[in-house]
Amino acid sequence: MMIYQNELTIHLEANCDIKDITSIVEDELIKSGIKKGLVSLFIPGSTGSITTIEYEPGVISDLKRAINRLIPSNIPYDHDRAWHDGNGHSHVQAALLGPSLTIPVKNARLVLGTWQQIVVINHDVRTRNRRIFVTIMGE
Repeated sequence: MMIYQNELTIHLEANCDIKDITSIVEDELIKSGIKKGLVSLFIPGSTGSITTIEYEPGVISDLKRAINRLIPSNIPYDHDRAWHDGNGHSHVQAALLGPSLTIPVKNARLVLGTWQQIVVINHDVRTRNRRIFVTIMGE
């Protein structure tokens, strides 16, 4: 069993910026030399998330609207009352989508659907350079 680790930095704008990182993760898989196993991605911080979706403008727009409908920024949050930083909704949005993702590796390729890409999301009210920890384990 081999283990490969690396840390990526992705620049994201404020308020639900979504970036496709599939090709970056594929490059990490090539560097690892692992042919079968798992890729684990983790984004530290409580206002960022990582998931999969079809990365095309319509679906991205739909996802942003859905996130903002479910957890709008314009309602009171106890976090904002305590910290006065205006990002209570950011924490809740990120918590629902989650900070990590695991993808199987088969024949030195990510096991993703035809229209499935890996995306990272910044829910915070300010621009962020998000760190993503990549761990690839396997043979």
